[in-house]
Amino acid sequence: MAWRSRPGKVVLAVLAVALAVALGACTRPATRDTATNGSGPIRVAVGIDASFAAFFLADQEGMFRDAGLDVELVQFGRGGEAVDALASGQVQLAGSSDTTTISQLRQNPSLRAMFAYEASGDYIKVVLRTGITGPADIRKVGVVPGLGQISTDKYLRAHGVPAGAVEMISATPSDMPALLARGDIDGYVLWEPWPSTAVAQGTGHVVAVTGDYDWFYHHWAISTQPWLTANPDQAQQFAQVLAAASARVEQDPALAAAATKAAVNVDEEQTVAAVGEIDFGVTNLGADDIASAQTIVDFYQDIGVLSEQPDLRSAMLLDWYKEEKK
Repeated sequence: MAWRSRPGKVVLAVLAVALAVALGACTRPATRDTATNGSGPIRVAVGIDASFAAFFLADQEGMFRDAGLDVELVQFGRGGEAVDALASGQVQLAGSSDTTTISQLRQNPSLRAMFAYEASGDYIKVVLRTGITGPADIRKVGVVPGLGQISTDKYLRAHGVPAGAVEMISATPSDMPALLARGDIDGYVLWEPWPSTAVAQGTGHVVAVTGDYDWFYHHWAISTQPWLTANPDQAQQFAQVLAAASARVEQDPALAAAATKAAVNVDEEQTVAAVGEIDFGVTNLGADDIASAQTIVDFYQDIGVLSEQPDLRSAMLLDWYKEEKK
């Protein structure tokens, strides 16, 4: 793996890919409601990029089915939409970044983070427009609310750029390369493929990854307390399958790439590169994760997204995951 300090594994989440999406046999877009009482399939919210490779591989290889689970993957273009679907009962489980989950804890207090399944300091990159050489030259920066926003804030702070010195332009990930090319923004901090898109266009260059300024993002598997209470065995079985699938992603990036292409039409080379930048692996949440989550809460309080302190110790289930016994 490419990065220097490895606290866990990240899956970034949301790439609003403006391509025709080739759906896998069991992967469907989010279009219909589902019951939340344990009957019917377990609907799992996922994103549409390579960071969800472990989910796609488990689905394509029949790993959920072999474990006795009826799982249906449901695609969302933005992490916030997936968390909303979980809170409204459209899905029972979801993969989401810690930043997105934490931002919604106050309005959705039943949300529960069960375990982390990835983290990275390499997958999110700082892109500056051609001719812009460093953070001191930035006047306008594109931001995606949530993970992109906090990653941008930490980059600017790490380089001593004062709050208010840079104009923040909010946009979707897919908007960023065009905004950069027109000169409407001087840079952005995002996950792939948007950094590579700017480089390929010749309009931007990558100057850093988040690990360079000691920022690592994490992805959590999340659910709600009512569903977990009613379905404890299914939840643990799901975690065990995802753990096995994550190990296979690390061992066989080409297999993960084929599954991801079948599910969401992401170029296979892009997924192989992502596996080199993301640490895939199921790990329990612990005290260090609580401390990291608190820094995210502090950021959201500073910018007015959260007005009160959420109950992290209730929302984050420490040492919840139990390894499958061999």
